[in-house]
Amino acid sequence: MKKPIVVGCDSAATALKQAVTARLQELGHQVEDVVAPSDDAPYPLVAAEVCRRVLAGAPNARGVLLCGTGLGMTISANKFKGIYAALIHDVYSAERAALSNDANVVALGSRVVAPQLALKLLERWLELDYRSGPSDAKLAAVKRLEEENFRPA
Repeated sequence: MKKPIVVGCDSAATALKQAVTARLQELGHQVEDVVAPSDDAPYPLVAAEVCRRVLAGAPNARGVLLCGTGLGMTISANKFKGIYAALIHDVYSAERAALSNDANVVALGSRVVAPQLALKLLERWLELDYRSGPSDAKLAAVKRLEEENFRPA
């Protein structure tokens, strides 16, 4: 199923974002490109905008965050209630992000993952959807933690 996808990056991943956006569009996904407010915009601002758009989008909207390592983007994204961001770096982590963790956002590091692998990981993640099963209780626990620890602004 084709999904609306919001993509954003910091200055360390501009080339990777161009490749990712082009490939996702080739696959027929509706891609929304978040452009950083400036070349030196800190990654948390980009992550925040991507997450806001994912949360405001269609129920099956997904987000892709790109920076040097993917770590900072993942941390930033997980500050948003309703965002379940996973750092992916191999096929197994991409599969588990979807199947076990119901991740609606993934992050990749342009200095860690080669462009060809990044495209393969995103394609695999987007092919899969969470299936009810052994991870249900774990995800319910994550959502309970989210409810207990997120405070209204």
